[in-house]
Amino acid sequence: MESNNAIEVLAALAQSTRLDTFRLLVRHEPEGVPAGELARLLCVPQNTISAHLAILSRAGLIKGERHSRSIIYRAEIDTLRDLTLYLIKDCCGGSAELCAPLITALTPCSAPSAPENLQ
Repeated sequence: MESNNAIEVLAALAQSTRLDTFRLLVRHEPEGVPAGELARLLCVPQNTISAHLAILSRAGLIKGERHSRSIIYRAEIDTLRDLTLYLIKDCCGGSAELCAPLITALTPCSAPSAPENLQ
């Protein structure tokens, strides 16, 4: 990720409704959430949520996919990963012991286990 991209992504998240929207979409991966449901869950008018979704989409944080008459929005986890890696790329000057707590905190989900024939 380039510096300009990181600034655009961070700027998109630097507003409470957009941050809440993105976090909600991350929690609903991989199924996504329809735009109207996002507005309802966040108690935001539909025209307001549309403006926020457009900003998040331009920053590459979300994508919308039309299903019949509604648009299902999903978080772009790759963009979140790229931003996180960009921010911590030179973490702790290469001192692994200093980065260990950060890496532990960034792995809240269980890692997939290896197939039995590889263990």
